[in-house]
Amino acid sequence: MRLIILFLCLSNFTFSQDLKGKVLELIDNNEVPIVGANIFWIDNSGGTVSDIDGNFTLSNPNDLKSYIVSFVGYKNDTLKTNSLNSKIFLVPDSQLDEVSLKYNSKSSSVSLLSSANIINISSEELLKAACCNLAESFETTPSIDVNFSDAISGRKQINMLGLSSPNILMSIENIPSIRGALQSYGLTYIPGTWIESLQVAKGSGSVVNGYESVSGQINTELRKPLTDDKFFLNLFANSMERLELNAHHTSNLNDKLDHGLYFHTNKKATSADNNNDGFRDSPTGKQLNILNRFQYTNLEKGLVGFFDFNYVFDERVYGENEYIDGIIFPENQNYWGGKTDSEILKTNFKFGYVDPLITYRSLGLQFAYTGIDMGSSFGYRNHDTKQTSIYSNLVYNSIIGDTRSKIKTGISLTYDEYDEFIFNNNLSLNNFDISRTERSIGAYFEYNYDDLDKLNLSAGLRFDNHNKIGNFISPRFHMKYRVFPKSTIKFSFGKATRVANIFSENQKLFYSSREIIFTENLTPTDFSTMKADQAWNYGLSIINSFKLFNRESQLILDYYITDFQNKVVADWETPSQINFYNLIGKSYSNSFQVQLSYTLSNSIDLLFAYKNTVAETDYISHGRLKNPLTPSDRLFFNLSYNGSVNEKGSSWKYDFTFNHIGEQRIPSTQDNPQQYRLPSISEKLNLINTQITRVFSESFQLYLGVENLTNYKQENAIISSDDPFGDYFDATYVYGPIFGRMTYVGLRYYIK
Repeated sequence: MRLIILFLCLSNFTFSQDLKGKVLELIDNNEVPIVGANIFWIDNSGGTVSDIDGNFTLSNPNDLKSYIVSFVGYKNDTLKTNSLNSKIFLVPDSQLDEVSLKYNSKSSSVSLLSSANIINISSEELLKAACCNLAESFETTPSIDVNFSDAISGRKQINMLGLSSPNILMSIENIPSIRGALQSYGLTYIPGTWIESLQVAKGSGSVVNGYESVSGQINTELRKPLTDDKFFLNLFANSMERLELNAHHTSNLNDKLDHGLYFHTNKKATSADNNNDGFRDSPTGKQLNILNRFQYTNLEKGLVGFFDFNYVFDERVYGENEYIDGIIFPENQNYWGGKTDSEILKTNFKFGYVDPLITYRSLGLQFAYTGIDMGSSFGYRNHDTKQTSIYSNLVYNSIIGDTRSKIKTGISLTYDEYDEFIFNNNLSLNNFDISRTERSIGAYFEYNYDDLDKLNLSAGLRFDNHNKIGNFISPRFHMKYRVFPKSTIKFSFGKATRVANIFSENQKLFYSSREIIFTENLTPTDFSTMKADQAWNYGLSIINSFKLFNRESQLILDYYITDFQNKVVADWETPSQINFYNLIGKSYSNSFQVQLSYTLSNSIDLLFAYKNTVAETDYISHGRLKNPLTPSDRLFFNLSYNGSVNEKGSSWKYDFTFNHIGEQRIPSTQDNPQQYRLPSISEKLNLINTQITRVFSESFQLYLGVENLTNYKQENAIISSDDPFGDYFDATYVYGPIFGRMTYVGLRYYIK
């Protein structure tokens, strides 16, 4: 407790004068006070509201010079702190032109206004790693761990709070999107250049977005036709002979309708085997991805709408270097391999109405249709899935009393129809027909109170009925409290429920000879025995801003506990098997993170982070063990340089990221012959990524980067690679890079 008090009190070393003022409007030349006007600093470090006489007092911990005054039905006003006591006159919307203020902001920052612990990641941050897709968008974000899922598919997976991506609610513009069959490759179907921003919410999410967020939510905001560049082109190539092209085109169809066409394609035609294990380091194949967006904006009537049409075709071939696509049966094929073909059709519709006269009242409707046809082969096995999904959400926003008290309420509907089969050419292995239909309907209510000074809290309750698991309730609570002018505490708790998609979430285990077993009469379609995953999440975050050597700094401490009450355990502690069963005992993940950001100069930003994770599960035959392939700790460092822009608009940008990844427990291989055994603990490893960008003008950039600069390669990533059709073949024991150093180069061209 003393350490926490000391940490919070760091902010008290800086003293400044409070800002006092009065918010008014002129009616017939009379000064009339405005009650409940919002007054807050431009950096979102704090705020307040005017009282019954229009008076306010706003503390100024950071010696800020600019603040904003806003009130429903009036134009915002941005002012300077020229006087510590002043009158501010607001003017109705129709009588004042918009006031705008440009200021520098971090490309990645923690929200100080929201009660939830949200990390905002801008498109500028994504450019630091020249990411190709959403799975590769977190290389410079210490809160998210990124690693390969296996040694064959080349697919990257993400983890948050010590838990894998199925425990994260993945949404696109607040529509749950990466779920069901898309758990396997869905992150790779969102090109990085399409992303406008990311919001990473640790812990329990809002009840508005659903009931599935066990460890958090990642929301992806796509580029909007109204605000996006008229034309954008990105060309990319890497040393693995992967080629990629992204092109965007937007146009204004009329004064209310804008259109955007977004195109992505990639191709990898040749295989590489840098670790000399006889298998391709990453798949060959190609992808075609087209997004057609329409945006309707009618501010006079308070209407905003989006209509999206997205088509994806993806093909990838993996396995031994000599594997020939199309030959499946081992008697006709001397080499192990497989192929995944995916065809996806998505249609989204979003509509929002804001009362032009009462702007705090709004109504929003979201609708999404997704059709998926995905067929995969893995040596002996085939995994075929057809999924039809419908999602709809109706949400109403209003206030209670004044704008400090807000409410959200609504209903949502989810429908998923699965035609899913596991077929084995090897007669000794089981086949599974896991076709099913899942339906759920839910209602929710969320209350938010924000005094714009010290306290912001959000309390929500959600009730859902699911045709397979029955009725359940999801309570959520978030609170932010500014203890001192520069110190903020955030606390949260909530319950999440999730129906496991067993095979899609564990598809990596098909890259092995393991037999699939359902223990204790549990079956993938009998939901009376397969309980839903349920977990409580508790979080505490302390954020402190201060000056170090007269430079802006921020220190963040996070601690989160995820405690499972029910869980479908994927037990692969026996090398020849994968066992699925309901949790008996405990399963939890405790995650601690400390993060320090420091502005070294006007051009250089530094970010340090350390994370420790303790994640354990009770296994029926093995007792309590650490979760497999989960790093015990991680040390992170990032240096970002943004050079000054000369008179021609040119500049240099540079990014350097270092990761130290701690030990990971490897599932037991002791039942294997000696030559096919691995140590029980992985080695520690250091990874370095770097990128340099030359900005020639607002229109043209060139970039060059290196991933895994030290050329680290995990040894024996594939067990029994010399006998892939044998009993001991397994490509799932991956804890680090498998193919060494990778370089890339690219260009960006803009027409604003």
